[in-house]
Amino acid sequence: MAAYEIIIADDHPLFRSALQQALTLGLSDNVHLVEAASIAELETLLEQGAEWDLVLLDLNMPGAYGFSGLVLLRGQYPQLPVVMISAQEDASVVARAREFGASGFIPKSSSLEAIQEAVRAVLDGDVWWPSNIEDSSHVSAEAKAASAGLASLTPQQFRVLTMVCDGLLNKQIAYELSVSEATIKAHVTAIFRKLGVRTRTQAALLLQQMGSIPTN
Repeated sequence: MAAYEIIIADDHPLFRSALQQALTLGLSDNVHLVEAASIAELETLLEQGAEWDLVLLDLNMPGAYGFSGLVLLRGQYPQLPVVMISAQEDASVVARAREFGASGFIPKSSSLEAIQEAVRAVLDGDVWWPSNIEDSSHVSAEAKAASAGLASLTPQQFRVLTMVCDGLLNKQIAYELSVSEATIKAHVTAIFRKLGVRTRTQAALLLQQMGSIPTN
């Protein structure tokens, strides 16, 4: 039996090590684990074209705003299961993870046994959600529309959008990505069209909405 190919995407080395331990113990020799510490590193791994079986994705990753990383992956790699991992465990966070296309949610307070159970379930084609969290929250229509727009972006457009949100000018983004300023202007125009916005501020607010947790 071929080993499962799993990416652990988390910016905390200690937690990546804990996941490595849990999955190595739980899946023995049937797992090959690769780590990514940012959305950029994750995208590089995915673009290599390997047959990945699962991504374990931290909610708060460098290069993303909250759920925007999940939305990007679901848009670009719809067949690849993604399980969210977070220290934020309230029902609204779990509801958003489910609504935005995750196959499961693992609280960072979970035991090794629970982590193993969750990963096994998703690898078997099922889903896994915390049993002690009530699903009483619903994602707003506005948030759903925002996620649909983000899911339509290419990885490069997503990188440009995050830099726009960080306040960089077109020429600064062009320098960072080693492309022409005209290329960045074309990306920004396409991004605005896909997101249904007209200004950089509106685009930034839409992306930042993916990082906000509703209170109702």
